[in-house]
Amino acid sequence: MIWGNYRVKIKVAVIGVGYLGEHHARIYSSMNDVELVGVVDTNKDRANEMAAKYSTRAYYDYRELQGDVQAVSIAVPTILHYPVALEFIKHNIDILLEKPVTTTVDEADILIKEARERGVLLQVGHIERFNTAYRNMQKYIGRPRFIETHRLGPYVGRGIDVDVILDLMIHDIDIILSIVRSDVVDIKAIGVPVLTNHIDIANARLEFASGCIANITASRVSRERIRKIRIFQPDTYITLDYGQQSMGIYRRIIENNTARVTGEDIKLEKEEPLSAELAAFVNSVRKRSAPEVSGEDGRDALRIAIKIREDAEKRLASDQI
Repeated sequence: MIWGNYRVKIKVAVIGVGYLGEHHARIYSSMNDVELVGVVDTNKDRANEMAAKYSTRAYYDYRELQGDVQAVSIAVPTILHYPVALEFIKHNIDILLEKPVTTTVDEADILIKEARERGVLLQVGHIERFNTAYRNMQKYIGRPRFIETHRLGPYVGRGIDVDVILDLMIHDIDIILSIVRSDVVDIKAIGVPVLTNHIDIANARLEFASGCIANITASRVSRERIRKIRIFQPDTYITLDYGQQSMGIYRRIIENNTARVTGEDIKLEKEEPLSAELAAFVNSVRKRSAPEVSGEDGRDALRIAIKIREDAEKRLASDQI
């Protein structure tokens, strides 16, 4: 809303200020068109520390925020996504809900239904959609035939309430679904627990009705940090590094009845994906426009992730017999 030359600030809070939630608070506190009303954490010391650091108020129970905010970022443990998000939706407060959207598809469907009926915005935090490399890649996507992704990193002790499929691989699942836009008709997966009680390294092969094949690898027990995707389509090969925010395009050229391959590194303007994600969310709240990553997008990625986990766990169980 704008009165004269004055833009009314959107009142926002962050629910859960662990590692990721703190970055939400940091970015909101620096946005000119946002008022960071508060941060919420059941760990009172952490809430107080973050509130002091970002010049806002500390809350210890998210229910205390009702009536004080227009929108919230929810960055609590995954198992709490559904009850916390539902509470805000029922109070007509717009939500950016970190991924995975919920722990079950049924929970996601309920949030989507409740948000739609109340006109509440529900954006899911699939951050790679806001990576400048992904955004620039869109113009080169035609008919993907084979996609290969690697998302590897060292063990950091975060996100261990879920397996690596819901923690890391789900990013690539969402990206692939957004690129291929075809039904998944077959899934084969394998996974192994290494440092936790959940699967810590996994590989999945997805086959789509379009004929496209995707091979996805994710690990949280690797020495190197790698986040890459390669896309092969007729006459074109695209390689993208999310971490470096770099992209290369390779094309087949026919000259004098001879085929050759030309390569080009695409120059990109680097930016912080989370800043772009939160800016898009605030813009949707202000304009009442559909979020760039919808609840349906989050649910669809979750559905495939759960099927991958089920197939991997089935194979793991058979190996232990």
